[in-house]
Amino acid sequence: MSGQISENPILTELSELLSRPVETMDLQRARLHLLDWIGCAVAGAVEPAGEALRARPVNDPLNQAFAWGGLGNILEMDDVDKRALLHPGPSIIPAVIAIAQTQAASMTSVLSAIVIGYEATIRLGRAVGAGHYALWHSTGTCGAIGAAAAVAHLMGLRADQTTHAMALAISQSAGLWHTRHDPASMGKQLHTAVAARAGVDAAQLAGAGFTGPLSILEGEQGFFAAMCPGSEASDVLANRASGWAIHDVSFKPWPACRHAHAVIDAALGLRERIDIDSLSEFTVRTYADALKFCDKPNPSTVIEAKFSLQHSVAVVMQGGAPTLDDFSIEAIKDPLLSAIRSRVRVEVGDDFEAAYPARFGADVSCGDLTETAPDALGDPENPMSNQHIRDKADMLMQAGALDLPLREKIIATVLAEDVNFADLSQLLKEALA
Repeated sequence: MSGQISENPILTELSELLSRPVETMDLQRARLHLLDWIGCAVAGAVEPAGEALRARPVNDPLNQAFAWGGLGNILEMDDVDKRALLHPGPSIIPAVIAIAQTQAASMTSVLSAIVIGYEATIRLGRAVGAGHYALWHSTGTCGAIGAAAAVAHLMGLRADQTTHAMALAISQSAGLWHTRHDPASMGKQLHTAVAARAGVDAAQLAGAGFTGPLSILEGEQGFFAAMCPGSEASDVLANRASGWAIHDVSFKPWPACRHAHAVIDAALGLRERIDIDSLSEFTVRTYADALKFCDKPNPSTVIEAKFSLQHSVAVVMQGGAPTLDDFSIEAIKDPLLSAIRSRVRVEVGDDFEAAYPARFGADVSCGDLTETAPDALGDPENPMSNQHIRDKADMLMQAGALDLPLREKIIATVLAEDVNFADLSQLLKEALA
């Protein structure tokens, strides 16, 4: 339901909303998301897209925000807000780090900035609606506002300057979903990189007195009019009394598109109940967007495999919990996996469609047996433990070729209560050099 139209520009009220206190529990949650992003970025850095991004000169915050902004999304393991249908971490956290490294920022201010940035991006993402998501990559279009809000907090900008920073960031919003139709495209990572850089640029300009169009969200030629058919800009301000949205963000345990995760969870449960040596027929029921993005029975590239419900079921039935290697070219060509993929049928389940996007659910059937996952592992309703999040980060950093001592130092530093951000900054430079 749309919120009431405000007399003030929506961004002005959003800026005021972002100025409320960030408590200890919020900072602790931000630590986990920071650690999760580091793992994703380190592992992504050794992939072709990551190597291309890191080859660019990193001699100022703008260039660093851009280079590191593309790393966290490469392996499709970045955090996700299921109601906003976007990944906040890849754009916001690199922007925060890029600015924090230029000043004597405290760890508390860095974590607070992450909380604030997540809030701005998630609020916008939840308001844009299905008409926006049908064509626009929301992580790219909504990421810059959070990066700008987070950097503005780190820079100590006034509320009015923060409003202008967000307006300038929104005026640069972009990211078309057509990138997913080309298996070789690295456009998704470009979208997150551009959003991180745009946020830094917008906040720095606002701090210098550069002004933006404050009614950019609700204006007649603004963001919602142009890109969000059927949605109301005022919904950005919905549920003002709720806690910080970062607590609603999901962690991703599996190296695949989030739309495949509930299917993976259900398949894991079913695997324990069937004869895995038989090549039986499997039926997947889930919500329509999962099929729209992940109905790929014959993947030919790594990214297509990560966006394939059929391949996800196959790797689970063959080997259990999916690993990074299960989505490699070698795995795609595996004859047994190919045979299992050919026996996976997918369809929309009305019950899962009705619950989406509040719940990402699926079931997988084989014969008379059915296993249901009403909520994907890592969602607030089905959370990963803190230890699981730490183990995931360690696994990803190991995949990124970091040795055990450096991995342990990074994890300990992120989670320590009395650490200086400068200590973490040095470790990140070593990890992502």
